[in-house]
Amino acid sequence: MKTSTGRTVVLLGGATILAALTALAFASSPATSPDGSTKRYLPEYTPSGELILPKNFEKWVFVGSPLTPNALNNGKAGFPEYHNVYIEPVSYEIYKKTGEFPEGTIFYKELQLTLPAQNPDGSRTEPSGRGYFPGALNGADVTVKDTKRYKDTGGWGYYNFNHHEPKAPTAKLRPVGECAYCHMASAKKDEVWTQFYPRLDTPKP
Repeated sequence: MKTSTGRTVVLLGGATILAALTALAFASSPATSPDGSTKRYLPEYTPSGELILPKNFEKWVFVGSPLTPNALNNGKAGFPEYHNVYIEPVSYEIYKKTGEFPEGTIFYKELQLTLPAQNPDGSRTEPSGRGYFPGALNGADVTVKDTKRYKDTGGWGYYNFNHHEPKAPTAKLRPVGECAYCHMASAKKDEVWTQFYPRLDTPKP
């Protein structure tokens, strides 16, 4: 449209403004690995703002697999699955080089149930011995760093793509009371549970 001074002004819709702000948020974040050889995979969103399930996560860097089974938590564990956690590879490279998780860092947590219990403590006996063993896949959670988009949750956004299979193709941002509050209160560094992931707990400055 034209103003009274004759200038032409382009009116942007909400989705366009959001896309522009997101682009600015990542403008200062490296688009490739420190040596320039590998392109980063950055978060993708639908026009309505839902996060798209990241692709090819199984090729990312595996950092750990915490487990809090039902049998050791009065049958009511909040997170009864293995949490197989991966980080986007170039974000990992940048973190190891700088000691900081860059804007656009993605953590992918694939959930995996334990095999059925054979003993009261939830364990079972396999050829390797008595213990807990991975069973069926059970959905995924994804965490994204964007200090502008997620300023109300400490700079990270938390998404659930089902606690069952198949995983949902997109997911809405979870409220602060479901995920972020615990990370903000107890995670060791920048809302990340680095205390459970040796590869992330001793980054090179």
